[in-house]
Amino acid sequence: MGAAQTGYAGYAGYARAAVAATGIALAAWAGLYLLLTGRGERFNVGGYLLRISPYLWGLYGIALCIGLSVVGASWGILIAGSSILGAAVRAPRIATKNLISIIFCEVVAIYGVIMAIVFSAKIANVSAESGFSRSDYYTGFSLFWGGLAVGVSNLICGVAVGINGSNAAVADAHDQQLFVKILVVEIFGSVIGLFGLIVGLLVTGKAEDFAGTA
Repeated sequence: MGAAQTGYAGYAGYARAAVAATGIALAAWAGLYLLLTGRGERFNVGGYLLRISPYLWGLYGIALCIGLSVVGASWGILIAGSSILGAAVRAPRIATKNLISIIFCEVVAIYGVIMAIVFSAKIANVSAESGFSRSDYYTGFSLFWGGLAVGVSNLICGVAVGINGSNAAVADAHDQQLFVKILVVEIFGSVIGLFGLIVGLLVTGKAEDFAGTA
């Protein structure tokens, strides 16, 4: 059975490599075709970015901010909560004080919600007649990258806090003196989400509300 699974894994790896090589070959062929036929200007990344509405960039950033934050918080709660419940069977005394790990994980989601509210305050209606200004594009791009920074930071923070909280529960069930020492590591892990929040504020600090060209 193990040999069969190894064989299947090897075939899957070959299939992924073949698909990736085919995609790269097709992309290279398309690029060389456009370049050699004098239509290389179609690779205009700047023009492509300007054709996308700033609303789309801003709303994507807000969605990533709150979505990844909630995923990180739930993932951390899953990791820490299962260990707390399992270790509490052996040592019921750990159940109450180890809830601080769950709180740390939940704070990650709160960071995402707060930043999503802050980002959404910059979204305003722009009439079709006025169109979008350069400031609107800057705001859309900054909301996207700021939201991505906050979301990814909170995702990693939630997983880090969950893993540390899981180990803290198991260690506390074994020896009460180990809980405080591991809790210090968990606190430093939770600061990662705060760093992401600060970076998000710095990225979007100079972004103005949508105003249009009029």
